[in-house]
Amino acid sequence: MKHEHKTPLEPWAAVMDYLKSLPQYLLPHHALTGLGYRATRIRHRAFKNFLIDTFMRLYSIDLSEAREQDPHAYPDFNSFFTRALRPDARPLAAEPDAVVSPVDGVVSQAGEIEEGQILQAKGRYFSVRQLLGGSEERAARFAGGRFVTLYLSPRDYHRIHMPCTGTLQEMIHIPGRLFGVGAHTTRVIPGVFARNERVAAIFDTAAGPMALIMVGAMFVSCIETVWAGVVTPPRGHEVAVSDYRELPTGPVVLERGQEAGRFNMGSTVIVLFPQHGIEWLPGVRPGARVRMGQGIGVIRADTDPNVPAETARERA
Repeated sequence: MKHEHKTPLEPWAAVMDYLKSLPQYLLPHHALTGLGYRATRIRHRAFKNFLIDTFMRLYSIDLSEAREQDPHAYPDFNSFFTRALRPDARPLAAEPDAVVSPVDGVVSQAGEIEEGQILQAKGRYFSVRQLLGGSEERAARFAGGRFVTLYLSPRDYHRIHMPCTGTLQEMIHIPGRLFGVGAHTTRVIPGVFARNERVAAIFDTAAGPMALIMVGAMFVSCIETVWAGVVTPPRGHEVAVSDYRELPTGPVVLERGQEAGRFNMGSTVIVLFPQHGIEWLPGVRPGARVRMGQGIGVIRADTDPNVPAETARERA
């Protein structure tokens, strides 16, 4: 069993991380987020334009890739924040066996799932079982597999897309806290991704089961999907599982690169694959910037019979 342990940081860096993070334990996460939810949907022209203009100035937002490039044309701040891009702005990796990044963001961590544990930050781990709502059966499907954690900053594109083509099996909404998910928080708050409210979607893919997990954070508790609409709010108090395997209308199939959901404000996406399902490409390491559609992995040849063995070996 892999136990969490603390690795010494630079003394002052560690102190600053704790000073910035510990007050979050005292904040009313959901009350503050509820206020943010309402404010970002106000359609009073002067108010929403003020929010948009201030945000663009603070984060140096470039709208040249947006489908709508006039910031004042958006009906409210949330519409601006979750804006669509031009169809040609994020071309998909050309290789048929490529696993693509679901978002624009930064790789927080990536690697193997060891003894059911995922690396959160240097010296800190959390369990796959906890992340997926406490189910041993779900966690077992990813034993020895691969994970990647992708952080979306406020300035990033905030729609979430499919890393590879998949058929939806289950959606799990797990209530929780709403700690921030910045680097200083992940370094000091134990199991933050498995404590925050989140929505996990399990897909059947050519690489085996894939979990696409959308993690909420402070001011980011509104998560929606293309198949169910807004999942949260309302918050809920118990794990809620929706089964999509035998719908009367037929299966929900999403193609690689197709939109799967969005954050109404920004947060973190975690993707899980099973053992022998995929290999991450060498450049997928902590701190690396990625863009939606960029190849970040390859489906292994022994998983997908349509992928030539030499292709997988050369690219992994």
